[in-house]
Amino acid sequence: MNEGNTILVDGQTLTVEAVEAVARGGAPTTLDAEARDRVAASRRVIDDILESGEVAYGINTGFGRLAEVRIPPDQLEQLQLNLLRSHACGVGEPFGEAVVRAMLLLRANVLATGHAGCRPLVVEKVLDLLNAGVHPVVPSMGSVGASGDLAPLAHLALPLVGEGEAVLGGELLPGAEALRRAGLDSLSLGAKEGLALINGTQASAAVGALALADAGRLLGAADVVCALTLDALAGTDAAFEKSVHEARPHPGQMESARRLRHLLEGSAIRESHRDCGRVQDAYSLRCSPQVHGTGRDAFDHTRRVLTIELNSATDNPMVFPDGRVISGGNFHGAPIAAVFDYLAVTITDLASISERRFARMVDTSLSGLPRFLVDDAGVNSGFMMVQVSAAALVSEMKTLSHPASVDSIPTSAGQEDHVSMSTWAARKLARVVDLGRRVLGMEYLAAAQAIEFHRPLRTSDDLEGVVGRLRERVPRYEDDRFMADDMDAAADLVYELS
Repeated sequence: MNEGNTILVDGQTLTVEAVEAVARGGAPTTLDAEARDRVAASRRVIDDILESGEVAYGINTGFGRLAEVRIPPDQLEQLQLNLLRSHACGVGEPFGEAVVRAMLLLRANVLATGHAGCRPLVVEKVLDLLNAGVHPVVPSMGSVGASGDLAPLAHLALPLVGEGEAVLGGELLPGAEALRRAGLDSLSLGAKEGLALINGTQASAAVGALALADAGRLLGAADVVCALTLDALAGTDAAFEKSVHEARPHPGQMESARRLRHLLEGSAIRESHRDCGRVQDAYSLRCSPQVHGTGRDAFDHTRRVLTIELNSATDNPMVFPDGRVISGGNFHGAPIAAVFDYLAVTITDLASISERRFARMVDTSLSGLPRFLVDDAGVNSGFMMVQVSAAALVSEMKTLSHPASVDSIPTSAGQEDHVSMSTWAARKLARVVDLGRRVLGMEYLAAAQAIEFHRPLRTSDDLEGVVGRLRERVPRYEDDRFMADDMDAAADLVYELS
């Protein structure tokens, strides 16, 4: 929920947009009053169990295969602290600041559902880190996505207790020093509170939410770049007719076809060859709505699943207001792992068809344009190697599209014998989306160049604006020059096209 510029953390209404506003936009957060009451009621259940002496998993027992070990009352705080220390076994490059901020927000939102059994103070301490810009150092590798993202979430939690490492104002600091400089006190953990901080899918969901936001922009840009390429190749818009797509009414396909029709409307280039007699274009042109639309539908499905996940209790055991404490499996990342894999496949297909459109533009026998989109080809190589680079990236994306969600390696001495690999699925998706952005940027670069070979004819007003936006950053290609900067500039503009 968004109240003004402040995101209210209530465990029920968090959106992907709100996650991005906090993670990338720095929006402040606060705990909702009703959610605070739910959290407090949940904590009273834990306190009652402790007072009664009842044995309950994760509250006064060990964890995993050590669940049968009863922990004395005077060691419960040490148990929770040891849990954070022992589970902080991540490796590899740390997550970026935006992902860490998203993780903090999502973990606070899960606690706000009122099923974790922690004190409201714990939720508030997590939000304090977020609002103060104290960003724990969280290695990106080491989670199998069940029992949730244990290793990354343990790293995320350590600075709360004055341990681990955190970045404040761009400086890497010991956790205790980061708290001191931010004017925050460290947290002393009560029973179950260490477990409440690390059980769940919030690393997977954080990476996936930001990748999903980027994928939405990429899908929007794909239609724009495709329309520019189609006009550059003197293609026909007949295949985008509304009646064609109403006969196969997949929502994403219909939307992409509608946008392509709109983007090409008023193009003098299109009008110049309307009666040329060509019956149909290659698949990479006329089937673009079907491919782009599949990505749109996968995006919508992923968004629905992820929105449920953002506002779900993923703890174990689950604490209920009537006093029940139940061991379940809501920490298992299968729901989001599967949709992240699905979306990665469709984004890879989107990049694949983009590269094929690009390849047609540099092949004079297919395009009718100058070889490799440059005058005096031979002494100039033009866009030859840009297309090679696009092909290399698409090949990498295809490998990354092998699903993570079908893999499982038993852990914890066989107790956790089927895991989701949701974190790897999310990380792969993020990589696929970024590579897709670069491939689409290369097509954009080439299509703008190709359009200008049709002068003095102009494309549509919308698409002329797209060419003009690129020309503000990248001049027309006249002779061979260093292309890496041009490719970077085009890729940077892709998300602005949506």
